[in-house]
Amino acid sequence: MTHSSDDERRAAFRAAIQRFLNERRDSKLEKLPDDDPKRTELETQFHPETWIEDAARRVSQIQAVTHSLKPIHPDARGTNLYCPPGTLHGHTELGSHVLDQEFSGDVVGNAAALDVYKFLRVEANGTTLLAAALAEDPDLIAAFSTDSERAAAWSRAFARLVQPRGDLATHTYGKQVYWLVGDFPTNDSDYHLLAPLYATSLTHRLHVTINEGRFGDAAKAAREARKEKRTHEHGFAEYPDLATQKLGGTKPQNISQLNSERGGVNYLLASLPPQWKSKVRAPLDTESAFNRFSARDLVKELRDFLETDPAKTLPTRERREELVDRLIDELIWFAAEMRDALPAGWSAQSTCRLPLAEQLWLDPGRAARDDDFHSEWRRMNWPEEIGRSFGYWLNKELGERLPVGLIEQRHWAKELLGDEAWAADLKELRRQIEQERSETEGETV
Repeated sequence: MTHSSDDERRAAFRAAIQRFLNERRDSKLEKLPDDDPKRTELETQFHPETWIEDAARRVSQIQAVTHSLKPIHPDARGTNLYCPPGTLHGHTELGSHVLDQEFSGDVVGNAAALDVYKFLRVEANGTTLLAAALAEDPDLIAAFSTDSERAAAWSRAFARLVQPRGDLATHTYGKQVYWLVGDFPTNDSDYHLLAPLYATSLTHRLHVTINEGRFGDAAKAAREARKEKRTHEHGFAEYPDLATQKLGGTKPQNISQLNSERGGVNYLLASLPPQWKSKVRAPLDTESAFNRFSARDLVKELRDFLETDPAKTLPTRERREELVDRLIDELIWFAAEMRDALPAGWSAQSTCRLPLAEQLWLDPGRAARDDDFHSEWRRMNWPEEIGRSFGYWLNKELGERLPVGLIEQRHWAKELLGDEAWAADLKELRRQIEQERSETEGETV
């Protein structure tokens, strides 16, 4: 592609580059005292040619992609691909090929070099710096430096961002499918190895679309109109049983740039078999939900083991902890079934005699619309109460033949409260409650 050289275009590129560098420099300077000697160092570091030269060196540490391997497994090391939608074969099925030219490219590699990609996303003259570098735009090159050879070398380095690194390769941590393309399944050469990659650009568009449908102003206005039984010019979308997959843990930037922008959130649309009608009944007219919790086989297994008076050794402790862990898993599943099967707010019925702690545990959906209930839930005093109740319940289930008392009750409670699955369940409940509260408050604004 050729461009006619233009002083005004060069100035626009320079101005956009300078704004980007000024913003990054100023954000660092404002954290330093006026007399800090590091201020001079930062001023030098963010001089345009100095910073661009360093960025051109560091750009090799990252790669622009549309299809990535890391979301398949964070430790996978293999080929990532940059395939713009226009280069893909058109299919009748939904895929990355349906994205327009405004698709979001992603970046993988060293998270410390992601600022280089942010730089290349800067827009000027109706294009991005990356697109201009790919097009060998002479005005961008001239904007980089008066030294045309150095500037052209920097531009070529930036353009290599979209190129594959090394030979095509998959990895043992990646997904792999051996696909028969010949006539003899016993012949290895009659197979193609398929290594599916994560369509990160398509995933990002899906995320933006779903969020707009759930939280966008137009969608909120349409829901409000339905609530008030008014007509509205636009409809809105619902995504029942939407799941969220978190990628990257506390460091989503280690997966990719777009994953970092989403906070690691990747939506999964429901693809489920028909739902069976649940036989779960609300624990009404009872003093404790533990009266409905049954794990007879596990309790019997634990009781039988303890009644043998095993030696106080590491294998004994490990066996006991294994059985208690399985009991805790059953308890978590018991609570999850109740939350899924029962309508939010069931614990507000007059026939519910459960302690408040058990109501908070088993009916968290009530917190979305009940302010007092929400406040009690957030105080997080109730998990310790559930732990104590679990300890008393297990002591009772173990029976009178075992010398279990307050020490054992406290131990069982500690086992529950320190269990990783229990902690993960509480964390997910908190996330769901805050999200539902946010949606509810948004609907009532």
